[in-house]
Amino acid sequence: MSGVRVLVGTQKGAFILTSDAKRKQWDIKGPYFAGWEIYHINGSLVDPDRLYASQSSGWFGQIIQRSNDGGNTWEPVDNKFVYDGVPGTHKWYDGTPHPWEFKRVWNLQPSLTDPDKVYAGVEDAALFRSLDGGKSWEEFPGLRKAKGQLWQPGAGGMCLHTILLDPINPDRIFVAISAAGAFRTDDSGQTWKPITRGLISPGELPDPSAEVGHCVHNLAMHPARPGVLFMQKHWDVMRSSNAGDLWEEVSGNLPSDFGFPIAVHAHEPETIYVVPIKSDAEHFPPDGKLRVYRSRTGGNEWEALTNGLPQNDCYVNILRSALAVDTLDSCGIYFGTTGGQVYFSPDSGDTWTAIVHDLPRVLSVEVQTLP
Repeated sequence: MSGVRVLVGTQKGAFILTSDAKRKQWDIKGPYFAGWEIYHINGSLVDPDRLYASQSSGWFGQIIQRSNDGGNTWEPVDNKFVYDGVPGTHKWYDGTPHPWEFKRVWNLQPSLTDPDKVYAGVEDAALFRSLDGGKSWEEFPGLRKAKGQLWQPGAGGMCLHTILLDPINPDRIFVAISAAGAFRTDDSGQTWKPITRGLISPGELPDPSAEVGHCVHNLAMHPARPGVLFMQKHWDVMRSSNAGDLWEEVSGNLPSDFGFPIAVHAHEPETIYVVPIKSDAEHFPPDGKLRVYRSRTGGNEWEALTNGLPQNDCYVNILRSALAVDTLDSCGIYFGTTGGQVYFSPDSGDTWTAIVHDLPRVLSVEVQTLP
């Protein structure tokens, strides 16, 4: 029988939650790497037992961990992330030049065809790739040539936090960087272009024609329609129907268009999910009510999904990598909170239940649908 494996990265370790296809009983294992920040843990589509985890500490630095048996055992692999050539400078918070300095890995994205090929998005923002299962890493320097000298960190640092691989065109990759914007390559990473036309960020960018400097929080796509992108920006929920060449706002009737994650239903390319947060200063749900919002029209028309979620005195946040979906026939939706809860809906968001309540602060959630 098929099942699901939920990979949860937290501020104090990683947890793995597993269930069969009924998703009624859950087995919870962890913490793995207890005490370490696990910014992201992700698995291969072609070999579900191949997992990668980003283990980070302000004291001890960065470690990439790899598992070949679905997380039962782990081994550290190479941690040398060296910028290509002379990195130069980017803008610091105050606008002065600042040298590029590697800090940590924010996102790990295994290839869609090869378990040994994996991409890493890092801080200070850059994209790296390994072709040998994480044993060595090389940068795509062409990305930083896309006006990298003008990139500037957001409140959480200057991080490449989102990597989308086009399942139809293997030469195309999308990335998002806070607070630089969104970028696309059409030649396997050799050259990159900003894809920010239509984005309006008056708080950060008084110049409406600026190509870089937009604080993009997350990107999502449906694999059957990789040319249609959805974006949660610092403010605004956006949509592009032409691979990012032009964006339009689809925030519609949301109570707030500030938020961090965005996801697309596994079987309905026009059904998307966001979790509105009150503001960039107050990182909690409006009115203290935890509500996931769903649009079945690709945006603009939204409905609140509240059945099973706390509707009083709830002041958690849902971070940019903490919302995911499975691909079972009845699409499951999952998200983790900064309060340590992992919520799950077996029916596309109609009803919710907590798989676990008391984990450390959740940084990321990924879901594998197992054969």
